[in-house]
Amino acid sequence: QVQLVESGGGSVQAGGSLTLSCAASRSIFSGCGMGWYRQAPGKERDLVATISTYGTTVYGDSLKARFTISRDNTKATLYLQMNSLTTEDTAVYYCAADRGRYWRGAQREDCNFWGQGTQVTVSS
Repeated sequence: QVQLVESGGGSVQAGGSLTLSCAASRSIFSGCGMGWYRQAPGKERDLVATISTYGTTVYGDSLKARFTISRDNTKATLYLQMNSLTTEDTAVYYCAADRGRYWRGAQREDCNFWGQGTQVTVSS
């Protein structure tokens, strides 16, 4: 059962912008801190940004000036607005619900969900 569905990746020229979206089930979205991570070819997966259920944000190194993470609780959707993209931003971007606990029926369970990833390619 797919819990997180990403969209919005694609190809863009350097200097351009993209917005990624991640739709989640409402129970997961309401209970979990969410985040975006990325993995470039041959590199480890890195933090891009996280956002708590209260809206508190944390960004990876040097990304805050260009990237903005946000969440729409009415739509149970997470967003990542990326501006001034460079070739170094080329990677697979993953949405995650990986902080806190959520209600699964009558039980609380740990948040540990990942999307399938969406490719972002920035060309010079």
